[in-house]
Amino acid sequence: MKWTRRDLLKGLGGLPILGAVWWAGAASIVGKRRERTEILQQLNITPSLPQAVPGISGDPIRVGIIGFGIRGEQLCRSLGFATKEWIADMELATRENPDNKGLEDFMNQEKLNVKLAGVCDIFDVKAERALNSFSTSDNTIKRYRTYQEMIHSGDIDAVVIATPDHWHAPMAIEALENNIHVYVEKPMTHTIEETYRLREAAQQSKAVFSVGHQHRQTLSFRTAKDIVDKGTLGHVSLIQTNTNRNDDNGAWNYEIDENANETTIDWEQFLGTAPKIPFNKNHFFRWRKWWAYGSGLSGDLLTHDYDRLNCVLNMGIPDSVMASGGVYTHNDGRNVPDVLQVNMEFPNFSTGSSQLRGKEMGMTFCYSATLGNGFSRPTILMGHDATMELGNRLTIWPDGGSTRYREMLENEKMYPGTPIYQYDPGANSPDAISSATSQYFADKGLMWTYINGKRVDSTFLHMREWLSAIKNDGTVSCGIKEGFEEAISAHMAGLSWKLGRRIEWDPELEIIKPIEGIDLDAVLLSNEMVNTDFIMVS
Repeated sequence: MKWTRRDLLKGLGGLPILGAVWWAGAASIVGKRRERTEILQQLNITPSLPQAVPGISGDPIRVGIIGFGIRGEQLCRSLGFATKEWIADMELATRENPDNKGLEDFMNQEKLNVKLAGVCDIFDVKAERALNSFSTSDNTIKRYRTYQEMIHSGDIDAVVIATPDHWHAPMAIEALENNIHVYVEKPMTHTIEETYRLREAAQQSKAVFSVGHQHRQTLSFRTAKDIVDKGTLGHVSLIQTNTNRNDDNGAWNYEIDENANETTIDWEQFLGTAPKIPFNKNHFFRWRKWWAYGSGLSGDLLTHDYDRLNCVLNMGIPDSVMASGGVYTHNDGRNVPDVLQVNMEFPNFSTGSSQLRGKEMGMTFCYSATLGNGFSRPTILMGHDATMELGNRLTIWPDGGSTRYREMLENEKMYPGTPIYQYDPGANSPDAISSATSQYFADKGLMWTYINGKRVDSTFLHMREWLSAIKNDGTVSCGIKEGFEEAISAHMAGLSWKLGRRIEWDPELEIIKPIEGIDLDAVLLSNEMVNTDFIMVS
């Protein structure tokens, strides 16, 4: 894939200044092209298109899907396989709203060299839906009753894991140890111990391992990295990012299938290492609400925001984490908090400085979440010289106290509170949003990005990168290093919330600093706020 300047301009929508890149100043100087050009030249920001990846040629990659629930179906669509039910729903949605381009985008999606060879799901209804939609006379898809059966079948080259969190690591490790390529959804692991075991398995395997943080393909995030690397913001001392959702889907109260019962669901296999309890449809379909199977806000949604910023800043694991919150809006039996505040400290991190050497050092990453309010709050990076709002588009404002831009501010070529740069790769592309939760993901750049002015599924690009790496001995943007950093950071947040204390990281030993008398993994798996007398190391 080669990008010319003409392609770039076309892709940015053909707006007056570098397409959807623009500068807004005071009305009295908008017409001064020289001053406008001077600012753009000083910023020297280049909108960053996705990296070209080698083709996926040769024999098709035989892929098996483990977990065909909500996310599993979405991942299959990114591979080019949509269920009959989804297509029917989207045809209806398009008739009701012509701006809904979901089906059109799917039909125009580049075809990947993939053979969907197997599905493994412990709910008969989901497995049969996949077989009914994807199995043909030319490609008979096999249903596997266990993930071990799939991995050891000899008929699968790669697996996509979209199961509850407590199964991510065991399945990924089993696959990697048998040189089966792995694409696993976040969070990468459910406990600290398996985070290290998975890292070792990935490092020793010949297979390609990728974590499903698809935002690493979003143009605005790639451009944001260029902005930070060039010192546009100066020293970033504070990041504020958040989750705000206020509907049943966003609070993990997913629909319970009327056909679910002890006959159609393999309950014992679902539980795995989780506490043995009687069959419970609420736990099966809404597993994210319990620590036994999921990771709460820290593992499910904080991980998105952490990795979104880690791909821009490459900040790594925080030195310490403090978390607070509780179950304040959904008292429905869940034991993971629905309100969470997390402060991650990076005292030795720097994005560079325009001031005297040594004056500025350190950063706080502040994440807050509520599942009881949907008010939109942006992700912002606050630097000494400028502030950046980052989502599917990005905007930069100069700071009135900036050192770098002092002269331009004094000469009224820049104004605090007036954006000096905005990048909107989808400026001319209408985006139909089907729900409040979808709007949340879209605003964060987690659903799509834009190439040549066309909307493209970010997950498709992320999976294409993984498949290309498999075929061409390449690398992925979110591999075991990035996944390890994400998992440890999320676990530190979960531990801090449960223990009500600061959790610290030892970068030299690469371990979470031990707390005398406390088994940290037992804390993570506990279904209660932790009583330290209960969770003592044996």
